[in-house]
Amino acid sequence: MAVYRRSRRHRFLLLLLVLTSITAITLDYRDGGTGTLESLRQGARDALAPLQNVASDAFEPVGNFFGGVTRYRSLQRENARLRAELEDARGASLAEEGAERERQALLDLMRLDFASTIPAVAARVVSTSPSNFQHTVVVDRGSDKGVAVGMPVVTGAGLVGRVLEVSETRATVRLLTDRSSSVGVRLTGSGEVGIASGRGAREPLEVEFVAAGTKVAEGEAVVTSGVDGSAYPPEVPVGTVKSFSTPPGAISQEIVLEPAVDLGRLEFVKILIWGRPGR
Repeated sequence: MAVYRRSRRHRFLLLLLVLTSITAITLDYRDGGTGTLESLRQGARDALAPLQNVASDAFEPVGNFFGGVTRYRSLQRENARLRAELEDARGASLAEEGAERERQALLDLMRLDFASTIPAVAARVVSTSPSNFQHTVVVDRGSDKGVAVGMPVVTGAGLVGRVLEVSETRATVRLLTDRSSSVGVRLTGSGEVGIASGRGAREPLEVEFVAAGTKVAEGEAVVTSGVDGSAYPPEVPVGTVKSFSTPPGAISQEIVLEPAVDLGRLEFVKILIWGRPGR
């Protein structure tokens, strides 16, 4: 009860001081700000000063809180803007790298060191085979551009494969590594010929029918043989010798060939208008 009475007394004194100050200010205004009323007004101001300080101290944390919230939201917006600008910059950089890679691939196609006299159609790879049994890609050129079944397909690095199927605007290319693919090859060191066959996606090629006594070197270049009736023109790079061996009693060597073209990362190819379409 004592606390309650003290609280009521304090509120009464505060109200009395406020009323006194208002009255003094009003009278002082009428009196022109001079004389006794001016002294009363100054006294009221001094009396209320501690209360003003208390109120200021009490509301300062609240003001700081709302100010902090405002600054936090401003920082959030700024961070979001900076993140967006960073993502835009990264996207532009990746796009520029992709464009440069495409440009280089197209330049490589334009200056083939082999089959330079054979007409060709440039094409972009648009999809790959979803099957584990066939290793093929689809390109965005077809019969409307003169593409036909059996035509060789190359990149600037070498042989890719042959056209397997054709529609008006698309062609399916069977890659060298497909298990049903084979190509006549020649070892550049000895001139010996053989047959390179596919062993599946991401697998090296296997060269057969090279005589056991033939000199073979690791890293030796292997090209298309181009013998009469071949499905491929001569001297197109096929790959390099990865390993070789002759089993006891065998009449031919076992040669493993690394393809010249990274068939898992094809973007652009050239279809050579060559040979007898449909073969």
